[in-house]
Amino acid sequence: MYREVTMIEFREVLRLWQEQVPKKRIAARLGLDPKTVRRYLRAAEAAGLRAEMETLSDEQVRDLLLALQPSGGRPHGEDWTRCSEQREAIQHWLVEGLRLTKIRKLLARQGMSIGYPTLYRFAVEQLQFGRAATTIPILEGDPGQELQVDTGWVGWLTLPLSPQKRRRFRAWIFTAIFSRYRFVYPTFEETTARAIEACEAAWQFFGGIFRVLISDNTKAIIVQPDALTPHVTPAFLEYTQTRKFHVDPARVRHPRDKAKVERAVSSVRDDCFAGEVLATLDDARVHACHWCRQEYGLRRHSRTQRPPREHFEAEEQSVLLPAPTTPYDIPLWSAPKVPRDQLAVVDKAFYSIPHSVRSCRPGPINRPFVSTTTMCWSKPIHGNRPAAAPSMRRITRSSAASTHCEMSNHCSGRPPVMVRPSAVLLRRC
Repeated sequence: MYREVTMIEFREVLRLWQEQVPKKRIAARLGLDPKTVRRYLRAAEAAGLRAEMETLSDEQVRDLLLALQPSGGRPHGEDWTRCSEQREAIQHWLVEGLRLTKIRKLLARQGMSIGYPTLYRFAVEQLQFGRAATTIPILEGDPGQELQVDTGWVGWLTLPLSPQKRRRFRAWIFTAIFSRYRFVYPTFEETTARAIEACEAAWQFFGGIFRVLISDNTKAIIVQPDALTPHVTPAFLEYTQTRKFHVDPARVRHPRDKAKVERAVSSVRDDCFAGEVLATLDDARVHACHWCRQEYGLRRHSRTQRPPREHFEAEEQSVLLPAPTTPYDIPLWSAPKVPRDQLAVVDKAFYSIPHSVRSCRPGPINRPFVSTTTMCWSKPIHGNRPAAAPSMRRITRSSAASTHCEMSNHCSGRPPVMVRPSAVLLRRC
């Protein structure tokens, strides 16, 4: 069987030859065929080398190797020559995104029958076809600085009353860049409220707050994606101000911007929830926390060569921002319309608005009170009232009086007062 002779073995053949060692003994010592040794020494003598020479330079060894293999490998055939003649056309088709099978068909229409293996080797060696992009190493960053988050479908819930029916759920997956410690928070929805709820659970799990949250461009967090100036949803932006951290979303269709968590969805789905019988979402959350701490957290990571939990507790947990001590009241933002009856519908409840307001824009709403800030002709009017239950109404005296005045003016034949459109800011606080 053919065996390639290395450069070290080749130089050893020449060195033993200079020491007057017989050819068969050289072959036996290096595990080579005597014919191979005889061919090497015959080429050395043809190149002017003698056994009496004390040393051989690198240039002499190089010239000898070139004499043994002048072609530098197996010569190319006719198909390779045809590919070289059509180099520009093949490169143009590859730039346009055509497959090699299609390019082979187009060349055949022009009367050039080229085998696919030859076309593939030519494209790889000469045109860099199929070459992977250059890998750029990315710094890990400082401990406690960045936390990456991603979402995806990860499992199913088995309904207790109907075992044949299942409900699919997704999860918010948080991964610390420095230690690779991970937290999984199952949920049904991917909304701003669920994003805030998942972040609150993550801060309690990690025992502190990371300074930067790297997310994708989900509508729950980002209103308008942009590589330089992304627009965060108002409710989540207010939450980041309260918890004192920043959001740095990844670019659209650039998964490497959050590569530490990009492949986590499949591992969480297959290793954490696959084959598990879970009845409720709380069961899934308890199981996810146990998996993060006792299974994934104690498994040695291939990149850091340390268990993520031990790595996090030793170097990262102490530098996090303090964990929140009070729960965050998740806001509800709405853009209610103010009709003629001056009752704005927010979360299925009715709230009276001063009659001077004709239009509005989104505003945050928190429980258990609603504060109304109306901007009309640059004159703010502030109000505060308890939140109403669905289908209930909250009407203030001033709003009712203004409504009665407008309706009486309209009924008496006089035109109603026309007011420029203004903005309404509703907030439950």
